[in-house]
Amino acid sequence: MTPPRVSVVVPTYDRADLLPRAVDSALAQTMADLEVVVVDDASTDDTAAVVDGFDDDRVSYLAHASNRGGSAARNTGIERARGEYVAFLDSDDEWRPEKLARQLGRIDAKGDGWIGAYCGHEIRPGGRTGPLQRAVASLLSTDDAEGRTEGGEALIAESLANNVNSGAGSTLLVLTDVARRVGGFDESLARFQDPDFLIRVLREGKVAHVDETLVVRHGTGAPPADAVRQASEQFLEKFADEVAAAERAGYEVRARHRLLLAKRYFEEGRFVRGGRLAGRAAVRRRQYPGLGWSIATGVYARAADAAGTVRASSGRLGSRS
Repeated sequence: MTPPRVSVVVPTYDRADLLPRAVDSALAQTMADLEVVVVDDASTDDTAAVVDGFDDDRVSYLAHASNRGGSAARNTGIERARGEYVAFLDSDDEWRPEKLARQLGRIDAKGDGWIGAYCGHEIRPGGRTGPLQRAVASLLSTDDAEGRTEGGEALIAESLANNVNSGAGSTLLVLTDVARRVGGFDESLARFQDPDFLIRVLREGKVAHVDETLVVRHGTGAPPADAVRQASEQFLEKFADEVAAAERAGYEVRARHRLLLAKRYFEEGRFVRGGRLAGRAAVRRRQYPGLGWSIATGVYARAADAAGTVRASSGRLGSRS
C-alpha cells in the first residue's frame, strides 16, 4: 500500500461524543491523500465503537492498555504514522476543509529547509459561561498571536514568550521523520507540551505560517492554576539557555508567563494571587480583553458556586422542617 502524504494523529480519552466531529473534519479535507490514526488513551466510554462506525479505510484505531496522557497518545500516533508528514488534531477540535492543502502549499512554496507549518485558529470557549463572559468572548474569537512569525530562531523566542500560540496540538503539520527525531511530545510536562514540541522541531529546521483561520479549538477545561504554575517553571527551566537568549534580545519571557498564570488564577476566582502576578507581568493593551475574559470567568464561577452553596443550604434547612 502506498503511504499517504499526511498522517493525522487524533489522541482521545472519553470523548466519544466529540470525536466524530474531529475525525469528520479530517476526512473532509480537500487534500484527501491522508490517513487518520485515532489513539485511544484507555477510554472508558464507547470510543472504540465510534471509531468502528467510520466507513472509511483511511481511519485506523490504536488503544493504550492504561491511561498515559495526551502526549503519550500523540507519540503512539507518531510511531504508527506512515505519511511523509504528520499532523495533530485534538479530539475536541476541528479543521476547516482547506487546512492541510493550504499548509502543504505553503511548505512547498518555501522550498528547502522548511519542515512544517502552523496556521491561525479560532477559539470557542466551553464550560460555565455568563453574559459578561460571553460579551468578552466576542472580542477573543481568534488567536491572539502578536505576529505571524515564521522561520527558526525568531519563532523559538516568540513561542517561549507566548507571543505566538501555535496550538501545535491541532494546527501543526511537520515532517514525520523530524517528529520522530526530536522524540515526540514530552510526556513529563503537564502543560506547555505544544510549545515544547514546536521549539524542538525548530531546532531541526524552519516552520512556516499560513495566515488563515483553519482550525477551531473548543475549550473543554484546563488544568488547575497551581499545576500550570509548576509546569511553567519546569518548561522555563528546560529551555533556560533559550530563555536567557530571548530575554537578552528584548523578549519578556518570564513576565509573559506571569501574565498567563495570572489569567488562570483569575479564572479560578483567586483574584489576590492573580492580581499579584498581573502586577509583575507584561500586559499590553491588546491583552486587556483576555484579562477581562479571565476575570469574568472567575466572577461567574464564584457567583455560580455561591448560588449552589445557598441552594444546598436551603435544601438542608428545608429537610429539617
